[in-house]
Amino acid sequence: MTATNGRSAPAADATGARPPHASPAAGAARGDTVAAVVRQWRTVHPRLDTGPMEVIGRINRCAALLQQAEDAPLRRAGLSRAEFDLLGALRRTGHELTPGELARETFSSGAAVTKRLKQLTERGLVERRGDTRDRRVAHVRLTDAGRDLVDGILPEQLAYETAVLSVLAPDGQGELAGLLAELLSRLEGRAAALRA
Repeated sequence: MTATNGRSAPAADATGARPPHASPAAGAARGDTVAAVVRQWRTVHPRLDTGPMEVIGRINRCAALLQQAEDAPLRRAGLSRAEFDLLGALRRTGHELTPGELARETFSSGAAVTKRLKQLTERGLVERRGDTRDRRVAHVRLTDAGRDLVDGILPEQLAYETAVLSVLAPDGQGELAGLLAELLSRLEGRAAALRA
């Protein structure tokens, strides 16, 4: 393989053709689970470009492994990442939020937020109060226990995530963060345009 601007040329498929967007980190040359999936698809459909699968499949797989990690502080506290994001939104904004605002802050559906709020309320981590002017509106805030949990677990979670990322050099972490930021910005821009 030859490199151009730090990127390797895509591997040829079984027919000798090079997929137009195959990723430089050709999955066939790697030993992760996505690489095996990509190799299988290339056998079944050798002319299909599996480049997107190599990126999105790995993002999804990394996210799943991080969510399932038994040693993660969130798991030890009995919280899902989605629940912690909801608690974190209340903590970092510093004020009450409606369920609709929490849905926007955490990129979740209203139904998902409602379910999480019920569970967090039962655990005594958040509380709801009705709006004095509109009985259909609820306002959600952290309880003292919820605030203490967020403040206690955040440093632990960040230390855990730092350790997870330590397998990459600092420069690699910065490059990955930049690429993901660009992808996220474009995806959010497209979603906003679709909603307009």
